[in-house]
Amino acid sequence: MTEETNLNPTSDSYQEQSVARKTSIGGQALIEGLMMLGPDKQAIAVRLPSGEIDLDVKPRTQGAGKFNVPFLRGSVRLVSQLRAGVSALMRSADLSVGDDEEEEVESSKIDQFLERHQGLAMTLTVFVSLLISVAVFVLIPSLFADLIRTLTGLGRNDNFAGVFLLSLIEGVTRIAIFLLYVWSTSKMKEIKRVWQYHGAEHKTIACYEAALPLTVENCRQQPRQHPRCGTSFLFIFMFVSILVFALIGRYAVWINVLLRLALLPLVAGITYEITRFAGRSDSKLACALSKPGLALQNLTTAEPDDDMLEVSIAAMEAVIPENAGDDEW
Repeated sequence: MTEETNLNPTSDSYQEQSVARKTSIGGQALIEGLMMLGPDKQAIAVRLPSGEIDLDVKPRTQGAGKFNVPFLRGSVRLVSQLRAGVSALMRSADLSVGDDEEEEVESSKIDQFLERHQGLAMTLTVFVSLLISVAVFVLIPSLFADLIRTLTGLGRNDNFAGVFLLSLIEGVTRIAIFLLYVWSTSKMKEIKRVWQYHGAEHKTIACYEAALPLTVENCRQQPRQHPRCGTSFLFIFMFVSILVFALIGRYAVWINVLLRLALLPLVAGITYEITRFAGRSDSKLACALSKPGLALQNLTTAEPDDDMLEVSIAAMEAVIPENAGDDEW
């Protein structure tokens, strides 16, 4: 444990500040709320239309958390957290709608089936979400690179320089799609509020890592960027994929597609280890690895209001372990 020091409230960057501890607690912005994941508990806090905060706390499933094999644990935890995140998002959507806004309609047989089989519905939702993400951010860039290869002959005859250039084009295309997606969604009013809750999550975690009391005033002064953010993870993922996919070479179009699908767990695992290192270390290398993701968080976070910070604090306090150090990152 490092010496306890206060964060500099005038600083705009997480990495310009020293922290008293580095926690493994993380979260996800929801609709009018937040989910926080601690070592033992999961908390979902949502601001109801009445103004009250609905707080749901339950023990975490320990299966994914106990799996701790380097370069494999990243994929397992990613899927586990995606499942938890989708469930929390659906709950927040239900809670954030007032009774006067709900329509009195008879449930269809499909709706009744999904209500009785929530586990199956959640699995299908996660599967479809992953399928869409893979199609947009993996397959489309790969097919675009193969199209350039067909039109130009680049990367043929086992020319590594050409293969690497095609992988670079594929990676840049992936990053461009991601940036376009983030930029376009940031223009939506509803998404902007989600970005504000995202900022509230980071500020609250930064306040806790500074060993300051979790008050609205203290949280308000903290930076809204954090090196362990999912935004940083995705950005590093795209750069890692460029190197990994360049090393395996390029083949027929559908072989390339299948290889990328097969290597996704490896890329995610490498990315997780890099993100973990960047979140735990204060070295210059860790700072350099974190900078692109921290900069990108200017698009995926926004300054929250005090009501949002209250929601974030409620979720955070619910998952802090009783024994100090149990949440050490």
